[in-house]
Amino acid sequence: MKPEPMTVLVVDDEPANVVFLERLLRKDEGLRLISTQDPREVVELYIQHRPDLILLDLHMPHLDGFEVLEQLRRLELGGDVVPKVVLTADATPEAKHRALSLGARDFLTKPLDALEVLLRVKNHLETRRLYLALQGENTLLSEVVRERTQELDAARLEVLERLARAAEYRDDETGEHVKRVAANAARLAEALGLEFATVDMIHHTAPLHDVGKIGISDLILKKPGKLTPEEFEIVKTHTLIGSGLLAGGRTEMLRVAERIARSHHERWDGSGYPDGLCGEAIPLEARIVSVVDVFDALTSRRPYKQAWPVEEALEEIRRQSGRQFDPRIVEALLSIQKALRVEE
Repeated sequence: MKPEPMTVLVVDDEPANVVFLERLLRKDEGLRLISTQDPREVVELYIQHRPDLILLDLHMPHLDGFEVLEQLRRLELGGDVVPKVVLTADATPEAKHRALSLGARDFLTKPLDALEVLLRVKNHLETRRLYLALQGENTLLSEVVRERTQELDAARLEVLERLARAAEYRDDETGEHVKRVAANAARLAEALGLEFATVDMIHHTAPLHDVGKIGISDLILKKPGKLTPEEFEIVKTHTLIGSGLLAGGRTEMLRVAERIARSHHERWDGSGYPDGLCGEAIPLEARIVSVVDVFDALTSRRPYKQAWPVEEALEEIRRQSGRQFDPRIVEALLSIQKALRVEE
């Protein structure tokens, strides 16, 4: 496939110089030429045509080459920098140093030599072509990396979701409990003003709060009657089993999931388990999941109880504010009560 033509912008107030350069460069069919004798038009032409090379006279009326270089530098700040070759009869070190400091790449001394012009233009355009090709490859590579990263993230989330379902399947075959806890935890985190990334993290990790139930016997989990004190002590170990399963994770998502699995039964007053943490020593994400987990447990049917009406469940949570639950989180939960998901 024939490559796209490269664009050269010629800026010179002398008509003879413009004509000379146009005639010289038109011999190359792979070039598209844009020219102006008015330096005040350069910015507009640059924006409109996005040239690959600029041949710029240094001494012109209205705006000299230095001022044009300054305008282009501001325009290109932080973006693609087009090579600029200065055309000048001023070969003083001061002029060269100033032009270079403003972004000039090269110099052609007047009177212009046709062969030198062709060689310099060819070299700069070849460098430009390679640069653009590399940028294209980098863009393509970045897109591939982004797609692969998204696929990997999706796979990780799917594994976590299936792990949560595996644990919940033991006493909730539909898996709806973990879905409601996840949705309500995310809404609550949002109501607390947490950043989107944190809200999303809690949404994906909240379902793992009871993953440690994998290690608890069905004889206890599915017991229809009241648990004995010894059996309840065994149930409590699901926090340690779950956090142990998730321990040592190298991603923030697994670390958050570990904290939730371990600490979602801690209580604001310090009477919870497994570590007896109190107040803000309890991880925030665990405090959030603790509230919505209890809310869902109260408003859901179980073999040993009927579902509580939402109003009664919320009133119970309000009573436990400052004891079992963080008062600020309870207040946020009450503010979004109409948006909470409950068992249908």
